[in-house]
Amino acid sequence: MDSKRAGNQTVVFGSPPVILASYSVVGPKEGQGPLGKTFNKIWKDQLNGEKSWELAESKMLQEALQGSIDEAGITKDRIDFMLAGDLLNQIVSSNFAARQIALPFIGVYGACSTMALSIALGSMLIDGGFAEYVLIGVSSHHDTAERQFRAPTEQGNQRAMSAQWTVTGAGSVLLGKQGVGPRVTAATIGRVIDYGETDANNMGSAMAPAVADTILNHFQDLKRTAQDYDHIASGDLGTVGIALAAEVLKQSGSDMGTVFTDCGIRIFDSTQDVHAGGSGCACSSVVFAGDLMQRLKAGELKRVMLVGSGALHSPTSALQGESIPGIGHAVVIEA
Repeated sequence: MDSKRAGNQTVVFGSPPVILASYSVVGPKEGQGPLGKTFNKIWKDQLNGEKSWELAESKMLQEALQGSIDEAGITKDRIDFMLAGDLLNQIVSSNFAARQIALPFIGVYGACSTMALSIALGSMLIDGGFAEYVLIGVSSHHDTAERQFRAPTEQGNQRAMSAQWTVTGAGSVLLGKQGVGPRVTAATIGRVIDYGETDANNMGSAMAPAVADTILNHFQDLKRTAQDYDHIASGDLGTVGIALAAEVLKQSGSDMGTVFTDCGIRIFDSTQDVHAGGSGCACSSVVFAGDLMQRLKAGELKRVMLVGSGALHSPTSALQGESIPGIGHAVVIEA
């Protein structure tokens, strides 16, 4: 069998999977942001009738997954696998959503890089001949993440200016072997990079080196530059992280110009008091499932690279004084 590897870290799909449908559900703060009109559904509050934030997050993910199924117009029994992930311990939001969706389930954890990683893995399943349809969903919730990783929101702790606001939302896509829609043409699997950052309120700095490393290896593997893309979006580096990543890339000979943006910066605006921008699994998933997919379908964008960025720490590792490893996974989508 001919190798589909290109260089050290990249795979090029021989039969690029099609993104048949996408769906996004967000909370009220996200709906009030500059991308509000691009989301399929906006909740009126953080609970939406559920008894806990955790149950609300799982419900949000269920809605996004079902939304992609309905939009694609295929019956659920034709879907071979469901891939989903979130930020909570043991990815319980995804597990409970999978309990309701009732499809063969693969849980994925890549922290905030989970959307890009899941699209890469789902595309490998289809291009490898193991599946015809793969359903993908990723979620996060501001209040569940704050409770787990930092402090209960009821305490009203003052947030550092380098801190980011975890996005409340869920994004989903349905990949197919055939059909009409943007195609996933390549994926670059990132390496874990750790430069010793220990501040959980500055995750952009922790993730930036890994994102830069993945982009540089992607360019090297495919003999491309930033100018070969209409849009390169990191997942959630925020204002601090994207500035650092852009500087690392520039010093390494890759001037990103104006094509390099960040989902965490785009989802909120300066009036919403989110400090360094948005973060969380849902940050890149809802921006991709909403705004970027709409622009790809409209022909406004021809070739997009989504670089999911993840901070691979846990509450326990942070309390033990461990540093925060970073990861970046990239997928290329072409109209």
